[in-house]
Amino acid sequence: MKIAVLVSGGVDSSVALQLLKNQGHDVTAFYLKIWLEDELSYLGDCPWENDLAYVREVCGKLNVPLEVVSLQKEYHNEVVHYAVGEIKKGRTPNPDMLCNSRIKFGMFLDLLDKEYEKVATGHYAQVVQKDGRYAIAQAPDPIKDQSYFLSHLSQAQLQRALFPIGHLQKDDVRRLAHEFDLPTKDRKDSQGICFLGKLKFRDFVKHYCGQKQGDIIEAETGKKVGTHDGFWFYTIGQRQGLKLGGGPWYVVEKNPQENIVYISRNYYSDDKARDAFCVTDFNWFTHPMNEPAQLKVKMRHGPKMHDAQLIPKDDGSYFVQLQEHDQGIAPGQFAVFYDGSTCVGGGVISHAQNEQ
Repeated sequence: MKIAVLVSGGVDSSVALQLLKNQGHDVTAFYLKIWLEDELSYLGDCPWENDLAYVREVCGKLNVPLEVVSLQKEYHNEVVHYAVGEIKKGRTPNPDMLCNSRIKFGMFLDLLDKEYEKVATGHYAQVVQKDGRYAIAQAPDPIKDQSYFLSHLSQAQLQRALFPIGHLQKDDVRRLAHEFDLPTKDRKDSQGICFLGKLKFRDFVKHYCGQKQGDIIEAETGKKVGTHDGFWFYTIGQRQGLKLGGGPWYVVEKNPQENIVYISRNYYSDDKARDAFCVTDFNWFTHPMNEPAQLKVKMRHGPKMHDAQLIPKDDGSYFVQLQEHDQGIAPGQFAVFYDGSTCVGGGVISHAQNEQ
C-alpha cells in the first residue's frame, strides 16, 4: 500500500515507519508542524527543531522521503481555540483528543485526499472490525495504551488509520529500535500535551487567560481560606498546588462568573457525589446503545478503569453510574467506554450528578 506515516521524532513513530518499510509498503514520512512558537516563544524554547532533526536522521537512514507540513493556523483554530474556550467556561478540556480527530486524521487526511491509502502513526492502539463497523481495541500495554485519545475518530477516519506498533509492548518497541539501530532508540518519551512540548500548561493558560485574583472558599462553611490567580488554573479533584495548610484540600467546584474556587477536606463524603455523571456528544464505534449496559469507563488516559452502568436518556445523552468513587469527574473531560478490550465510543462529561 501507499502509506503516509506521521513521524514525531520519537521512538514509537520511528519504529512504525521501519516496520511498514520492512513489510514492503510505499511509505512517505510526514512531520506536522503545529508548534505555537511564534506567539509563545517568550515562554521558552519549543523543541520542534530538535524533533525535526531526529525525523530527518531517521528518514535518511531508512531512505524514506520526508515532507514537512505546517498546520499551525489550523491547529490554533481547531484545537487551541477549543481548549481556551473550555478553560474560560470552567471546564476541563482534552486538546490531544481533538488533535487526533480534527488534525492528524482530520485536516491532514483531507490534505492527502485519496493519494495515500492509509495514514499510519505510532499510537498504541489497534483498529478492529465488528458487525461491519470499525472500532478501536486497546494495546496490550495498559500503561501506554492510547485508545482513549482515539475515541472520537469517525468511521471514515478509522477506515484509513493504521497503527503498526499497536500490538506491541513498549519494551518490544524499544528493543526493535535498538535492533534496527534507529537514531531515536534511546530518546526519552515526550510527556504532556502535544503542541506544548516542554512548555508548562499553566504558562499556556496564563498566556491566554491572564491572571485575576479571586477567593478560595471552603465549600462546607463558606469561609474564605485563601486567594488564587484565576479559577482557570484549577480543575475538579485537584489536590496539588493549592498551597494551603491543614489539608489535604481538594477542589470541589468552580464559579466562573464570580471567579471563586471551592475546596474541601471531605472530598468523598456522602453529600458529594463522585460516582455519577452525564455524558453528551457521544461518538459511537458500535451501534448506539438504546438499553442500559454494563461497561468499563476511562475518564483520563492511563490504565485506571471503572466498572460502570451506561443508561440512555430521552434527550440523547447518557447517565453513567460508577461502582466506586473517582477523584476527578470534571465537566469537559472525555469519558470513554469499553466492552472488554474494545472501545465502543465516548462522549463529553456535561456535569457530575451532584451538580445537576
